[in-house]
Amino acid sequence: MKRRGLLKGGTLVLLLGAQQIARGATILAVRIWPAPDYSRVTIESDGQLRSTQIVVTSPPRLAVDIEGIELNPELRELVAKVKADDPFIAGIRVGQNAPGVVRLVIDLKQSALPQVFTLPPVAAYQHRLVFDLYPLKAADPLEALIAERMKDSAAPRPAPAPAPLPAPASAPAVDPLGELIARQAQRPAAPAAPLPTPPAVAAAPAPAEKTDRLIIIALDPGHGGEDPGAVGPSGTREKDVVLQIAHRLQTRINATVVNGNPMRAFLTRDADFFVPLHIRVQKARRVQADLFVSIHADAFFTPSARGASVFALSQSGASSSAARWMADKENKADLIGGVNVKSQDKQVAHALLDMSTTAQINDSLKLGSALLGEIGNVGKLHKRGVEQAGFAVLKAPDIPSVLVETAFISNPEEEAQLRSEAYQEQLADAIMRGINRYFARNPPLARNRQV
Repeated sequence: MKRRGLLKGGTLVLLLGAQQIARGATILAVRIWPAPDYSRVTIESDGQLRSTQIVVTSPPRLAVDIEGIELNPELRELVAKVKADDPFIAGIRVGQNAPGVVRLVIDLKQSALPQVFTLPPVAAYQHRLVFDLYPLKAADPLEALIAERMKDSAAPRPAPAPAPLPAPASAPAVDPLGELIARQAQRPAAPAAPLPTPPAVAAAPAPAEKTDRLIIIALDPGHGGEDPGAVGPSGTREKDVVLQIAHRLQTRINATVVNGNPMRAFLTRDADFFVPLHIRVQKARRVQADLFVSIHADAFFTPSARGASVFALSQSGASSSAARWMADKENKADLIGGVNVKSQDKQVAHALLDMSTTAQINDSLKLGSALLGEIGNVGKLHKRGVEQAGFAVLKAPDIPSVLVETAFISNPEEEAQLRSEAYQEQLADAIMRGINRYFARNPPLARNRQV
């Protein structure tokens, strides 16, 4: 009799356990990733979360009900994680809306297009519920890039003596930024607004003429946000060091002039946030980049692997098994970083990434060779020739594109180098010299692309 009671009790415990498991999940961590392009909120749990959401336009906010969970300290942390400079999120409120239902309200600074999706366990992550908040109208990166260059060009020309600013009526009747963007894309400029013709001013068009052919280098710091990339023995994250190197290289590029034409760097990410691989390619094409340089830090199973490598695209298989392994590893960044596959136009993305030409690959090999020759002067090389494989991020059809593995972050000695400001400076100098060497032999052509 006693045994039968224990069995019944055990059955009851098992049934309660099954109900508890079926009811919901435990929240493990919450993260917010603000970025100029979009802001991301991630809720990680030990089981898949179910949610319903509604967008409210006035005032703009996103309300989300997450089912099968109870409010816990991890969820409350979201409130304090919102940064004042987040371009999209003004604040977050959380509360227990009903038993087993937590309501999350994201107050927005501007109207946004939210994408809500789930991600299955991958790498170090368990289940993730993701909220991506995009602006209704994305900024034009090319316009911003040219405007920034024009501002820099105008800055060193102070007035000879203090004098009142000219009246607004004396402003030129043309739109120099509009004409500049039109020249950049080789299409006719829109007519200026009909204003009275001002008196002639000597050398007024000079600043615009100096920037009518920007040489644009797209720098692509690998990984970011949810995707840390490789992690060294001392905990150094690939996403951090490659962003630091990219910023150092950006400074050098922005100070360089080639044949009278100013050079400008465009970063596919300029802070710690995730950018899908095909979006990195699209960004480079949107600004009509002359070159695309993706910056990474290698890793391998054993700490003895060392040296820098440079990769170009291959349409006919990898140049080595190591190159194929490397491409497969880097192409998995979207799985770790987290891409909303339902929002992707798969046909368009597939077409974009399969249009690469033989000419683009040949130019990429030339660029890679120039970079490899200079990088070899500041550190060891893993391979002395440019390797090739099917890297998704190198598939811009009209831009010479390379991926630079700066060193093996899994090697303790090279991890220490990558953390060193001195080595980062040397590496940025070497890549800059390689870019200049490439342009010395392959001058940039006049733009004729429509993007």
